[in-house]
Amino acid sequence: IYGPGSQLGKSGNNSWAEEHGCSIACQGSVTSAQLHAPSIGERPLSHMPWKDTMRRVVRQSKFRHVFGQAVKNDQCYDDIRVSRVTWDSSFCAVNPRFVAIIIEASGGGAFLVLPLHKTGRIDKSYPTVCGHTGPVLDIDWCPHNDQVIASGSEDCTVMVWQIPENGLTLSLTEPVVILEGHSKRVGIVAWHPTARNVLLSAGCDNAIIIWNVGTGEALINLDDMHSDMIYNVSWNRNGSLICTASKDKKVRVIDPRKQEIVAEKEKAHEGARPMRAIFLADGNVFTTGFSRMSERQLALWNPKNMQEPIALHEMDTSNGVLLPFYDPDTSIIYLCGKGDSSIRYFEITDESPYVHYLNTFSSKEPQRGMGYMPKRGLDVNKCEIARFFKLHERKCEPIIMTVPRKSDLFQDDLYPDTAGPEAALEAEEWFEGKNADPILISLKHGYIPGKNRDLKVVKKNILDSKPTANKKCDLISVPKKTTDTASVQNEAKLDEILKEIKSIKDTICNQDERISKLEQQMAKIAA
Repeated sequence: IYGPGSQLGKSGNNSWAEEHGCSIACQGSVTSAQLHAPSIGERPLSHMPWKDTMRRVVRQSKFRHVFGQAVKNDQCYDDIRVSRVTWDSSFCAVNPRFVAIIIEASGGGAFLVLPLHKTGRIDKSYPTVCGHTGPVLDIDWCPHNDQVIASGSEDCTVMVWQIPENGLTLSLTEPVVILEGHSKRVGIVAWHPTARNVLLSAGCDNAIIIWNVGTGEALINLDDMHSDMIYNVSWNRNGSLICTASKDKKVRVIDPRKQEIVAEKEKAHEGARPMRAIFLADGNVFTTGFSRMSERQLALWNPKNMQEPIALHEMDTSNGVLLPFYDPDTSIIYLCGKGDSSIRYFEITDESPYVHYLNTFSSKEPQRGMGYMPKRGLDVNKCEIARFFKLHERKCEPIIMTVPRKSDLFQDDLYPDTAGPEAALEAEEWFEGKNADPILISLKHGYIPGKNRDLKVVKKNILDSKPTANKKCDLISVPKKTTDTASVQNEAKLDEILKEIKSIKDTICNQDERISKLEQQMAKIAA
């Protein structure tokens, strides 16, 4: 319309322009026009249907400019032989004290536990946690004790470990407790978000077991709900429900204490490749999976009506499983594809289209796994809203997600009160039917880790739990039961003390050997 042959381009047509509220910069062959009227056609812009669309395209969000940045090389953890086992778990677990990474190990399964500050090259002789007899498939830090970690393995067991406060000085081979109940390999472990010492495990026997770690007992066994392999399990915010994604293409919402399926969706994603399902803070379920054409999808579901998804988006045709990491405080979901070299992130809101794409962090190297730091481990002074620990073939690289802000003051809109390390319930209360939301803490002055109490396992005497014949016999057995419990507790304490003495002796022996080696080296140098 601005060319010489156009209506605006013809000399002497200024009257048309004036009539339509336009001023022409130069006459004759027009090269530029300043449009004062908001329209080129006959209707003013206010009537244009795309005005509202344009307004909606740029959605207001404080997370629109979130950007990711990998740390410098000297802040990475180098020379780590990340596990090559074919299992779609994240292979990495992080908390404000430690990063744990599943590694290659000959003759069994092992994982590294490194204090966060121990960056740089990790020596091949660095101590590991190596009590499993088969490869480790999944690890998870206890949300209520930063020194306790659970691991599931191909050897069909779950083990719970207590890590010393300053990290490992010797390889750890003795767990605090071994939980045996699965008949096939255990690929998933997940701690309860609000109840102390409650741990869920899921195996390739298609069973989910919920344990009271404090007594070493399996209290709930859901072994008849899944007809095929379980891909993942997620607790809801207060730990009253779990949702699962399975190889039979179903997403199930289960009440574990009533042992019943509350809701389920067949063919949530129609593709044959693995799915993932996680609970959001509002009770909705977010899933990732594949379409029939092998396109990666993400979807949002309301468990009260799972006939149709609230939202369904197709992403790309890559074949890596999308691992979702969710921040309930900011309602942001980060999707990390196994084998991808990017992290995509989305904001979940109440307005259509409900799942809003924010941005993508891209790098050159593909990721073998990913660890996700809880909110209390972030640097609030730098407006850091997420930190990932990306696993390469031979190293672990932290990636920091930041919201750019000019002010140095605490940004309370980015950091609402978040789940703290204090348990809201004891295991017994939860198994009896109580629910409680997480106990929240403020991050205004940063998070200072407190002293964690040691995990003590007091196994119940099996003989005590046998039913008695009659009331009279029951009365007689009461004092004996009390003495039995006391003796069991004393034995447990004695074992603990003996273990500690052995550990200290081993440390002294190791240090002696180290000193003699160093002295020999010094002697060689001096000579």
